[in-house]
Amino acid sequence: MASLSLVNVCKTFKNGQVAVKNFNLDIRDQEFLILVGPSGCGKSTTLRMIAGLEEISSGELWVDGELMNLTVPQKRDLSMVFQSYALYPHMTVYENMAFSLRVRNAVKTDIDQRVRKAADVLCISHLLDRKPHALSGGQKQRVAIGSAIVREPKAFLMDEPLSNLDAKLRTQMRVELSKIHRELGATIIYVTHDQVEAMTLGTRIVVMNSGVILQAAEPNVLYTNPINKFVAGFIGSPSMNFIPVWVERREERICVEFSKNRLFVNEECAKRLMDGDYLGRRVYLGIRPEDLHETGSKDQELKLSVEIKEVLGSEILLHGKIGRSPVCARLKPDFPSVVGKEVSIFADMSRILLFDMETEENILYR
Repeated sequence: MASLSLVNVCKTFKNGQVAVKNFNLDIRDQEFLILVGPSGCGKSTTLRMIAGLEEISSGELWVDGELMNLTVPQKRDLSMVFQSYALYPHMTVYENMAFSLRVRNAVKTDIDQRVRKAADVLCISHLLDRKPHALSGGQKQRVAIGSAIVREPKAFLMDEPLSNLDAKLRTQMRVELSKIHRELGATIIYVTHDQVEAMTLGTRIVVMNSGVILQAAEPNVLYTNPINKFVAGFIGSPSMNFIPVWVERREERICVEFSKNRLFVNEECAKRLMDGDYLGRRVYLGIRPEDLHETGSKDQELKLSVEIKEVLGSEILLHGKIGRSPVCARLKPDFPSVVGKEVSIFADMSRILLFDMETEENILYR
């Protein structure tokens, strides 16, 4: 497998549109790196530049210490798995997986060994004699991944490979991809707009927006310590609640107030707010749905007017408003609540985040 480095990589299209700006990243050997962000953020363009399918406007791409900017795609020794399965309908699964080796004039015994080994890893050995029309969506995607595995490339590039599958199949394939990464010791660069995929698959996640990297970190770090409001809102499902609040001093303590609600912050929070001169100013309070609880102290209490109740079996999601701010709370399934009524919920103040109203930077970023 391989390590890759992108140094000040930029992509500007002929119409003047800047798709990627100053992309700097070192991708470690055997890393499962996720590029995530909304549509049009530049993640697929970045992947295509690594593959050689898009020209790099400026900057450098290095693979195992070798400059790749002018190297043609077929000589980069990288395998790409696309959103579409890209299988030859007239060929069997075996022939589809063996095709890239045959065009390279690989030895027949070597081809057979690689195909059967990849099929074993993907649990599709029993499908080798079938043609694509006889396969399910998940099986077709396994074959497409198998076609990439048999080449034994330096790295795998995957562009939203699960987006055409239904929810159940996506979950199954996420598990399969994690197994493949572990068993092959593969370097994988994976593009998705689905933050659940990003959180469950990646050893490290790069969050992009408008062509730039906002934050690159391990999944848990992104979740608990996002650099700004965009990252905080993009990572997590349901997404983080954001409530505009006033920073005030009450009873010799620092608190945040909004719509007749008052929450006292802890010492670390209070120090950051005072050091940043936020007293008397508005900030965004960020709190995740799972950090709103059924019980707590009076200092943590919030009044939620319930508008929608989603019963999910192991939990319920209450959607409503606190004052004028929309809020979602993830609670135990037996929590007593009625649509149209007001309920008391309690904020875990050790888990809140605060964001500057103008810059949207995380005031509590560590």
